Amino acid sequence: MLDKIIERTFQYIDSMPKKSRKAYGQFFTSKETARYMAGLFEIPKQKTITLLDAGAGSGILSCAMIERLESVDEIDEIEITCYETDENVLPLLRENLRYSQSLSKKKITINILRENYITSQYLDFNYMLGGNWNPKKYDIVIGNPPYMKIPKDAPEATAMSEICYGAPNLYFLFASMGLFNLKSDGEMVYIIPRSWTSGAYFKRFRQYFLSEGKLIHIHLFGSRNKVFDKEDVLQETMIIKVRKTKVKPESVVITSTNTNKDFSNCSSLTVPYDLVVAGEELYVYLVTNNEEVAVLNKLHRWDKTLPEIGLKMKTGLTVDFRNWDILRDEAEEGAIPLFYSQHIKHGEVLFPIKKEHEYVVTEQRGLTQDNRNYLFVKRFTAKEESRRLQCGVYLARKFPQYTRISTQNKINFIDGIMTEMSECLVYGLYVLFNSSLYDAYYRILNGSTQVNSTEINAMPVPDLDILQEMGRKVMKSKDMTEENCNKILEAYCG
Repeated sequence: MLDKIIERTFQYIDSMPKKSRKAYGQFFTSKETARYMAGLFEIPKQKTITLLDAGAGSGILSCAMIERLESVDEIDEIEITCYETDENVLPLLRENLRYSQSLSKKKITINILRENYITSQYLDFNYMLGGNWNPKKYDIVIGNPPYMKIPKDAPEATAMSEICYGAPNLYFLFASMGLFNLKSDGEMVYIIPRSWTSGAYFKRFRQYFLSEGKLIHIHLFGSRNKVFDKEDVLQETMIIKVRKTKVKPESVVITSTNTNKDFSNCSSLTVPYDLVVAGEELYVYLVTNNEEVAVLNKLHRWDKTLPEIGLKMKTGLTVDFRNWDILRDEAEEGAIPLFYSQHIKHGEVLFPIKKEHEYVVTEQRGLTQDNRNYLFVKRFTAKEESRRLQCGVYLARKFPQYTRISTQNKINFIDGIMTEMSECLVYGLYVLFNSSLYDAYYRILNGSTQVNSTEINAMPVPDLDILQEMGRKVMKSKDMTEENCNKILEAYCG
């Protein structure tokens, strides 16, 4: 059944310019992925199954579910509801669903809605006057939602303002509405980017999604570019199975493969739920082996965060390309240093290094900061680099000629919230952020190459006295290597 659907979809992809499909955030699910997603459901033993596929595209996922449900003897009828607004793909969707219907032994009812999936239901979702107080709910929700950022004042964003922050991506609006459309104890399987699992941008979504539903299964792909057939997509993607319940399960199953072609060789791990979904921010920690589980267990022994011990990571102040007029290549009267990630070398901050635009001349207080002790941390690293966290100790006494300095916004810095950090405290932070343990923790938390201050400020850290002890040890040894930092840290969390 599905082979013919995929063949027709490939013909459609070849005939339709990618620019046209991109306008809808449209990327088609591979045959193997569709079958894997359909296979994740625990099918209710009942005569009629209701299925929702929003943003249905060519109907690959709906047809994969028909194929799966064919083998369930208890089921007599399948009611399928598909939402799709792209006039180009609608004829193919109808054709594919009718083809699957003709091959099925079950009674299949097809309902294709040419409505905007989000705005057509916003009154229901927000329990507003004029909405349906008893909206239709489905036994099964499956989806490959559109991946497209929309303006913060777009109709879809304002329709679901409860879960939006800034300019949202359609995918998590679809996921939220999909959960809303699900029956209590029903199951939903979606293929979505992993970006929602951490950070402040998705906090409202996580709060809604993980309170109304619970993660049951997560599937990760080892390669970013091998998830969607015939598509040039470099998004970090995952498959999630969610049950609509308030009851927290004991564990989550996490599987992984390198491609979308062979799901028979999945690695599998069963992890305690509280280890995967943790903290007030409800971050989702995507562990794939026992070593990563051990990393979380070690660091979650600490129950403090940087802000709770009087420290905070912030993002560099100066966006250089927006402030060309204040940049200088050489020192001059009134110029102060502008620190870039290139100034971080082997755990230290070196200046000057004969780099262009190393100085700024400005009276704008928002672009400068006190010359005091900091830990500088690079915001961006290359995917292939061995470490995600790369940092350097900045000591104010090494630059006594300046009362103010500036930092370029491609670095982060850790500062005292109320008072200046001592040198041993800065070195203690260096032990943390230069260790293998913290680098591994951050990689589990965030799959991107960007180090976000929001996530760092939510990571567990030891108390100030322990940090200062660690700082004194690394200062005494004068050994700034990762190996020595590991040795020092291990004594406190081993």
